[in-house]
Amino acid sequence: MGSGNGSVAAWLSQRVGATGHVLATDIDPRFLKNMKLPNMEVRRHDIMADEVPEEAFDLVHCRLVLLHLPQRENALCHMISALKPGGWLLVEEFDSASLPADPTVNPAEVLSKTQTAMTRVLDDRGVDRRYGRQLLRQLQAHGLVEVDAEARMSLWQGGSSGACLLRANYEQLRTDMINAGYITKEEFERDLARLERADFLMPSPIMWTAWGRRPAA
Repeated sequence: MGSGNGSVAAWLSQRVGATGHVLATDIDPRFLKNMKLPNMEVRRHDIMADEVPEEAFDLVHCRLVLLHLPQRENALCHMISALKPGGWLLVEEFDSASLPADPTVNPAEVLSKTQTAMTRVLDDRGVDRRYGRQLLRQLQAHGLVEVDAEARMSLWQGGSSGACLLRANYEQLRTDMINAGYITKEEFERDLARLERADFLMPSPIMWTAWGRRPAA
């Protein structure tokens, strides 16, 4: 669910082999159109509005989707209902609120004006920036068993893949941040340029991965 460019779906299609089946869904599946795998079906699907196959899958996966949804708990219920008895749910979500940049710990870490502006825009949109940390409790509350979770993070340096991801996020929200008055064009361009500097350093969001199994019938 929320397959994006299809990297996880393609990996799963290799794992399940010729006798398996992978359904890759997204509300905007344009990045999946060129994926022609015989055991993978691509479907435009809105987890909030469209019907979900009941008890159809051995595994349901999503990454960085639920924290953006206003009715994320309903979406979680829909995914669980799509599991066969004994099937597994695997969810990956960020927690970007628990460990912000802290120059008192590492002087190279700077919380930029653009990062603060982006945080305000996400809060305005109802994004739950701490949702990843809540996943284990949420899966338990929905009755899954064998629930567990783990987390990982890194320090993003100038010019790294993490800095590139940050650049993409900044550019996507540039107009909204400026129009809201949270940042000026000059401040935005200054912070964007810093992403390539050797002295740039920023802790990544914490990526939480949680999993659980639907009780067998």
